[in-house]
Amino acid sequence: DGIWRRSILLNSLLQSLTLAKAFSMLLDIGVVTVLFYCLFMTIQGTRAVQLIKGLVILVLVVALSNWLQLHALSWLLNQLWAASLVALAVIFQPELRRALEQIGRSRLYIKPFIENTDTDLQNVHEAVIKAAVEESKHNVGMLLVLEREIGLNDYVATGIKMDCLVSEQTLINIFVHNTPLHDGAAIIRGNRILAAACFLPLSDNPNLDMSFGTRHRSGIGLSEVSDALVVIVSEETGAISVAKDGHIYVNLDEKALRQHLSQHFGGGVKQIQARFRLKRGGKNE
Repeated sequence: DGIWRRSILLNSLLQSLTLAKAFSMLLDIGVVTVLFYCLFMTIQGTRAVQLIKGLVILVLVVALSNWLQLHALSWLLNQLWAASLVALAVIFQPELRRALEQIGRSRLYIKPFIENTDTDLQNVHEAVIKAAVEESKHNVGMLLVLEREIGLNDYVATGIKMDCLVSEQTLINIFVHNTPLHDGAAIIRGNRILAAACFLPLSDNPNLDMSFGTRHRSGIGLSEVSDALVVIVSEETGAISVAKDGHIYVNLDEKALRQHLSQHFGGGVKQIQARFRLKRGGKNE
């Protein structure tokens, strides 16, 4: 009878230890999952996502070189890892600072991006086209950014937050002369205007036309570091331009602007090949 009782107690103890271990494992997995989720949501919408993709490719190259016994390549890549730790701290400095700030403010969760339908995208494009054409008629300067896959949160943070639906009237009002939102760029994500009066990076391309001012150079500069499309209206001439993939297309009419928007956002229009930095009215200069 005593042996039977001791056996029951031992089985109960082992069962308790097993349950405690299982609970500990689940808690461990849950905490790690939450941390990775918070990290992903923090860097989502920034250029850090593209950098991480590059790091993943580099890791795969290192693993492949080791597996294929490419000793010279493996040695070279292994020597880079020590320096890469310092480089990563420098490259991800803005994202690390933002994450620490969010932790300090207890704001770890960021609302995920909302997918937009083709109808929403078409309505946005029509609003952009109509606003650009209207501003062009009155020689009102415009700098309008349409985000694609690479997030632009770093540039959104430099402007005045709006977070409103895109409409022709709103876009026209943003760029009215002598208003706080007139200078700088308005950034659109999906069907919403995230912010206005945003600062964009200037292009340092020496081959650009000297007639381009700050508005055009900043539009080209952003297109060089992201996959966004930038619509530019000249304040001096009223000419409509589009900057994308580091190229600029100038003197566009309504039809050409619609074609660029459709092509860049996968509307099925045949891609316009750019062979030179400057194009005028769709023809090579």
